[in-house]
Amino acid sequence: MASFCSEKTIMSKIVFLLVACLSISSAASQSVPPPKLSTFASQYTVSWSTDHVLVAADGSVQLTMDQVSGSGYASKDMYTFGYVSTQIKLVGGNSAGTVTAYYLSSDMSSPYHDELDFEFLGNTTGQPYILQTNVFANGVGAREQRLYLWFDPTADFHTYSVLWNKEIIIFAVDQRPIRIFKNNVNLGVDYPNFKPMGIYSSLWNGEEWATRGGLDKIDWTGAPFVASYKAFNIEACENTNGAGNCANAVAWWSGAAYQSLDATSLNELNYVKRTYMIYDYCTDTERYPQAPPECATN
Repeated sequence: MASFCSEKTIMSKIVFLLVACLSISSAASQSVPPPKLSTFASQYTVSWSTDHVLVAADGSVQLTMDQVSGSGYASKDMYTFGYVSTQIKLVGGNSAGTVTAYYLSSDMSSPYHDELDFEFLGNTTGQPYILQTNVFANGVGAREQRLYLWFDPTADFHTYSVLWNKEIIIFAVDQRPIRIFKNNVNLGVDYPNFKPMGIYSSLWNGEEWATRGGLDKIDWTGAPFVASYKAFNIEACENTNGAGNCANAVAWWSGAAYQSLDATSLNELNYVKRTYMIYDYCTDTERYPQAPPECATN
């Protein structure tokens, strides 16, 4: 995967962030109901490298990675539409080359799968993490957006969430929207409407592309690398009776109030894009001489 931001861009953004993070609004954006938390064991299962996953007595979970393996977990059920969130504390120190992913995906063996991604790209010491989001619909992705966070994601836990209904997908950090993807089927753009998706997270080796386009490799002297999780929340329509029933289900996340952004949330989204975004596929004229049609509404 190509690197979407230069070293010069990174350094200038670091300076800007030191100023911008002092003034970021603390006002609550479009609120969601209090999470209905449950245990990791009731909703998830370890999907790979059981010996690299620690479920602590307090219910928190640690994914670890060393030279032998990374690790991951997956939800026990598949869902069509809903709201999912968890709190994550990312790998600290020199995490260059590591990728911590939290995402929803339909059958990943299908070339026509749907997927909604948070990918946290590790850093060399003193450099900021990059949060990359992406949207796949019917197998079409390459919709990357990248931004810096307004806090140190390795110092404490922060909430990362996705709200998904038949009209809109909202990515949020601590309830502040950072990206939306609207249903634009009228423009000929596929939308994740019909394929049930599971919820996944993993910690893996992305040194070939993740940090400065692969220039910074993993420093294995810092292993094992650890990403920590808590506050697991899935409020979604289990896809046991078909996508049609989920589309017609009466649930708070499908209500009119959550099918678009209110004025406060829209202002916050625009602020995040102006202040912290360092790459947007919609403005990459080298990749897309003509912006994809959904860019005009998203």
